[in-house]
Amino acid sequence: YAWAFSSTQYVQAAVANVEAYLGKMDERPKAKATSPLPKDYRPEVDISDELGDAEASYFQSLIGVLRWIVELERVDVCTEVSMLSSHLALPRKGHLEALFHLFAYLKSHHNSEMVFDPSEPDLDMSEFPREDWSLSIYGNVSEELPPTKPFENSGPGEAPEPRGRGFRIIVYVDCDLGGDLVTRRSCTGFAVFLNNAPLYWLSKKQTSCEVSTFGSKFTAMKQACEYVKGLRYRLRMMGIPVDEPAFVFGDNKSVLANTTVPGSTLKKKLNSLSYHFIREGCARDEWRTSTSTL
Repeated sequence: YAWAFSSTQYVQAAVANVEAYLGKMDERPKAKATSPLPKDYRPEVDISDELGDAEASYFQSLIGVLRWIVELERVDVCTEVSMLSSHLALPRKGHLEALFHLFAYLKSHHNSEMVFDPSEPDLDMSEFPREDWSLSIYGNVSEELPPTKPFENSGPGEAPEPRGRGFRIIVYVDCDLGGDLVTRRSCTGFAVFLNNAPLYWLSKKQTSCEVSTFGSKFTAMKQACEYVKGLRYRLRMMGIPVDEPAFVFGDNKSVLANTTVPGSTLKKKLNSLSYHFIREGCARDEWRTSTSTL
């Protein structure tokens, strides 16, 4: 058995509001769309006229609606909403037209569902060996755990005694290289699963410009591991046992070799912070990385 969740009612109501707005403007809404954005459209290079105050405010309100739709399981438009959200301060007519196209796509695909499968995924544990980090610069480190007390006696900063079964944490992480055509910043994307149930998803432009695929993917890996570190703490503070490391899937062998092999060295000093953060987490056995796929 599994649970399924659909945001079709909210999506249909949002589409109806957009169509009502277009009707007041004597514009015909787009009948349907097969993709979230028009083909080859890049909002960062749009040089159409700037929106007026009223239209700009409407654009910003639609972005707020779309952000909530993304939270309500519509992962398929997460990247597109992130791209258009970068232009809240100075939206253009082309950006608003792209939003209308996105709502036309949602109208055609309003009845999607997200399935929350509680079954535990079957992993090939040979792909995630526990390495010996005792001779590394990190030494015999272990994960820092909050103090544990019985539930009725636990206070601030103290975790209740874990009960029941825990979850297997699975993470998929990737990024593009220089996806933004103006700033050449890469976009990080990752999804986190508890067992086979999706828990969290993110698509966000990185805060700095990386000059190599290695650097951009290392940054994406760091962002995903930062979330995992906080997630493991929150689960423990809710009394949920976390007995295994998180299992992180990536596709760049250079990054994964640098994170999992204790004797590997970093040749690109620019990425040293991400390098040591991820490696120390591997040494603590908070997570393990692999290029294999389920």
